[in-house]
Amino acid sequence: MLKSKKSRNMFLTLSAVLLVVLALTGCGSNNNGNNAPSSAPSNNAANGESSANTGSDLLNEIKTAGVIKVGLMGTYAPYNFLNENKEIDGFDADIAKEVAKRLGVKVEFAPQEFSGLIPSLQAGKIDAIISQVTITDERKQQIDFTQPYITNQVKIIVKEDNDSITKLEDFKGKNIGVGLGTNDESYLRNDVLPQVGNFEIKTYDDVITSLQDLNAGRIDATINNLYALKPIVDKNGYKIKAVGDAIKSDQAGIAIRKDNPEFLTALDQALTDMKADGTYNTIFKKWFGEEPPAE
Repeated sequence: MLKSKKSRNMFLTLSAVLLVVLALTGCGSNNNGNNAPSSAPSNNAANGESSANTGSDLLNEIKTAGVIKVGLMGTYAPYNFLNENKEIDGFDADIAKEVAKRLGVKVEFAPQEFSGLIPSLQAGKIDAIISQVTITDERKQQIDFTQPYITNQVKIIVKEDNDSITKLEDFKGKNIGVGLGTNDESYLRNDVLPQVGNFEIKTYDDVITSLQDLNAGRIDATINNLYALKPIVDKNGYKIKAVGDAIKSDQAGIAIRKDNPEFLTALDQALTDMKADGTYNTIFKKWFGEEPPAE
């Protein structure tokens, strides 16, 4: 009886231990099961937060690195060009330097052809474009813009001895040069060509080459703004002239990748402050010899 009683007690004890172990295992399973779904949304939320705050991350990355990488042509005086010391200079360059200063960083320029600027921006090779990128609805679908930092009047440019072209309607049957990938190219193809009728459009990677061809008679006209043309004409002695009234007015802004709200706000604030404290006017007069037009 005693042995049977001891066996019974031992059996009860083992049963109790087994129940405790099973209970603990069950609790562990329940906790893991409950945590799995809750941890997944937490990770997703974190990922979502990262995407939503891309601008904040980019701005912080730029400030941490101490450098903002700015794309521009480097061949478009007086906006951006290589000076005698082989340094990037010009109106756009000064705007970029001042914006960088107000962000607390230095600027690193990445000169390249205009047609490659937006692809470089979207690929993350540069942080911003400050190179007379005209603000258009079409471009707004791909990239974001700050407020305008300049307004340009675009005119028809011909050789000095050409009196047959004074307006857009005179383009019919002619060869017209324009910058590749520029807003002026889109304007000629999408607006002028359907209205005026057939004319040939020849594209160029830089303004200097287009003016060389115009001066040599290889094209009949081009369109551009007078600020861009004067230093090139003065330096090279091209026999060309602007004719008629301005055919359109363009506004350029600083271009950045989409979904970077913090970065965009910081750039806008820098431009606003520059205009308010007179720095912008000083830069404008330095390069164009006159006060900026009233906004």
